[in-house]
Amino acid sequence: MRAGTLALVLLVAACAAPDAADDADAGAENAAMDATALPAEIESIKSANDKYQDVNTALAEGFIEDPSGMCVTATEVGAPAELGNMGIHYISLQGLGVNLPPGAGPPPPGVRLDGTDGVIDPMRPEVLVYEPTSDGGRTLVGIEYLVFKQAWEAAGNTAPPSVGGQEFYLMADDPATEMDEAHGFEPHYELHVWTHRPNPSGLFAEWNPAVTCPPMAAGGASR
Repeated sequence: MRAGTLALVLLVAACAAPDAADDADAGAENAAMDATALPAEIESIKSANDKYQDVNTALAEGFIEDPSGMCVTATEVGAPAELGNMGIHYISLQGLGVNLPPGAGPPPPGVRLDGTDGVIDPMRPEVLVYEPTSDGGRTLVGIEYLVFKQAWEAAGNTAPPSVGGQEFYLMADDPATEMDEAHGFEPHYELHVWTHRPNPSGLFAEWNPAVTCPPMAAGGASR
């Protein structure tokens, strides 16, 4: 993946995922969970983020929509279509500790995006995930936690972060492969939680077959 534009970097950060096999394993592990019932801790997290069902609240608090407007699907990253979709990601640069001065241009080619925030607050996710509606609206379907590995360890942590008993995925590029496994980012941990849309694949699965993405328009944005 090229890190040549901030728009592309932000998009792929939000949709970074383990490979299809890892995702299928995660879905299988969580498949027994009743998709309509949330554990008490996750119910509390859901309640804390209910306010973001109004996307204007998210925007007012500094979340920005992935500039491409792309509704992320499994097929776009080479995963099986039956895994489903994610949606459109809204990202808190402040939550990630990404400090870009006003008017700053995109990172130079080859420079990976990094952030300094080393804290995971379960009640305050770094990313919100929305399903686009036919009238141009947004329906909140889940949240995503994301923290850069270096910042996490600099804060004194020696084990990966976890929420609700689920350990985060570590995303780091393997220079021996053609694919950029970290998608233009420095190594980071991430975890999706489907707080606002039941997921038959599991509460912490990367993809949700119950989320719908509209057809893609020319140029990549969702219609």
